Amino acid sequence: MAEAVVDLSAIRHNVRTFQRRVHTGTEVMAVVKADAFGHGAARVARTALDAGATWLGVARAGEAMQLRAAGLTAPIFTWLYDETELIWLADVDVSVSNVAELNHVIAAPNVRNVHLKLDTGMHRGGSTPDQWIELTRAAAYHEAQGSIAVRGVWSHLSHGDELDASHSRRQLQLLTTGVALAKRAGLTPQYVHLANSAGAITLDAPECNLARIGAGLFGIDETGAGLRPSMKLMSKVAQVRRIKAGEGVSYSHTYVTPRDTTIALVPIGYADGIPRIAAGQASVFCRGIRMPVLGRITMDQFVVDAGDLAVEPGEPVTIFGDGGSGEPTIAEWAEWAQTIPHEIYCGLGARVPRRYIEEAQR
Repeated sequence: MAEAVVDLSAIRHNVRTFQRRVHTGTEVMAVVKADAFGHGAARVARTALDAGATWLGVARAGEAMQLRAAGLTAPIFTWLYDETELIWLADVDVSVSNVAELNHVIAAPNVRNVHLKLDTGMHRGGSTPDQWIELTRAAAYHEAQGSIAVRGVWSHLSHGDELDASHSRRQLQLLTTGVALAKRAGLTPQYVHLANSAGAITLDAPECNLARIGAGLFGIDETGAGLRPSMKLMSKVAQVRRIKAGEGVSYSHTYVTPRDTTIALVPIGYADGIPRIAAGQASVFCRGIRMPVLGRITMDQFVVDAGDLAVEPGEPVTIFGDGGSGEPTIAEWAEWAQTIPHEIYCGLGARVPRRYIEEAQR
């Protein structure tokens, strides 16, 4: 009764947009964690690589192994794992934030490539500056012993989506200092990476040669870079009825009709990822107009106001899309739900099938 239509040509467009915006020689890592923000990790990963990305990024060890099981052979970087999961990660690059983690990696059979993470101000993982020299010296020692290869040094932006890049520049300065100290310890990292999607646009960072693109891959355009939304969420009208003024709609009758009207039932709800908090503000697109959501959004369905239109069961309903036809966008739904588009995408449940298309580039 509902489906998420993923436009793979939008993924390609977005990868190529970032390739044009970053410095020459900077590679793109397509971050496909959380099942590619709900879009389908393996399918999106293949598309991003075909468009020119050279790396894949995931948060967790299990996500990396799912990509390998799908036959993807590109370099994969993961930053969250526990000691017991390292045995799975023989051909995956892992993040290391302290000497204890480094020792776990050294003890794991076959795990070799590491990226040392420096906390430059996010305060959410990474080596503290006062522990950095100890970490880099220990890593250099074990690299000389042949136990590991320090393939990268990295950090994460805390204010990457701000057009004023002053905070990001301070983080870049700290990372640059960290790289210099790593080299002084004897390391020669091949990759230095800091920027996320927004930071790749707002921060001029020739010192970095890899950009981690997650939100932007799916058209979440925080900086006006000309990205294309990659998903349209569709459903169909399930039932239609005419009700009189003064009738309550949905649980607890939080909405009472001020006039006679036609209401339509849309069979998708908060179990599928439609945010319940958006009730009272949200609308959908049907028959060329926006129809407001009436009353509470329930687990499996919600009701919209069709006014005096002669709507029929089976009519298509666009919950969100790119906005080109007047339909709500993912950004509007995020605003109605007091959240960010990332959460709306990631919240779409398994009951909503994904269908993949390749629309012509616009």
